[in-house]
Amino acid sequence: MPERAVSLKGVLVITGPTASGKSQLTLELARHLGAEIISADSAQVYRGMDIGSAKPDIATLEEIKHHLIDIRDPDDPYSAADFRKDCIALVTRIQSEGKLAIISGGTMLYLKGLKEGLAELPAANPEIRAEILRQAEEYGWAHVHQELARIDLESSKRIRPTDPQRLQRAIEVFRLTGVPLSRLHRQSVEACPFPLLEMAIIPDDRLALHQAIETRFREMLKAGFVGEVQMLREKPGIHGHLPAIKAVGYRQIWSFLEGEIDEQTMIRSALAATRQLAKRQHTWLRSWKNLNLLSEPNTQQALKMVTNSTILT
Repeated sequence: MPERAVSLKGVLVITGPTASGKSQLTLELARHLGAEIISADSAQVYRGMDIGSAKPDIATLEEIKHHLIDIRDPDDPYSAADFRKDCIALVTRIQSEGKLAIISGGTMLYLKGLKEGLAELPAANPEIRAEILRQAEEYGWAHVHQELARIDLESSKRIRPTDPQRLQRAIEVFRLTGVPLSRLHRQSVEACPFPLLEMAIIPDDRLALHQAIETRFREMLKAGFVGEVQMLREKPGIHGHLPAIKAVGYRQIWSFLEGEIDEQTMIRSALAATRQLAKRQHTWLRSWKNLNLLSEPNTQQALKMVTNSTILT
């Protein structure tokens, strides 16, 4: 259903590639502005996924109000549509209390869905998802991709056979509605109901970003990232095909614990996947309009952008 028309003030959005410093900048701005933070991170929504998602620590969560962190178990998938609905409700509530909302994170599908709207799609169906998963386990994801090509050629050209999450969703939607996902995406959608002041940290030095990615991942390993994934593996209902476990870092450690790869291969694969994620995030951001760019997490520069903006007043 389209959102009810409401008069909302502007919202600050802070994004950027992984390991670019957006979380620290968000915290500094929230302190200066008395704001509450809405996480736009597809891993932080899940309980038990703390180290690998770089969740704020307990002291930070007690100091500054955060939202959309630890709201689902990993076997209960959270979608871009869920984020949009929850985010709009949170912004409405935060502003009713006279506060500023800051949306911060690097899950571009969440931010794109918020900005541009989403076609109304059916909710996930566990039975159909289980059927598709059994089909993939028996015949392989390439076979599932061939089925998608028969029912929705347009989507099959966008979705790779190596992307089981999106592949499963496209077939699920068709089985539920009888309409190709590509056609549903062309439906008219509601734009974001509040103006956005969008900032992105895009480092000038890509090599420095890659070094930051490696440093952070190795710190996560020292902090117990492997043990965190092992604890997830021991929980009933958690398996390697869940969207949560497909998150960068988690899926590589999962493969290591399954005995599919050795430790050094796990580290190399996780670092390569994280660099690719940063590259995809950078590509997304280059196409965005009205984006205020920062080359580093400079609090004073960001505050000046806020002061000079008419969006948040």
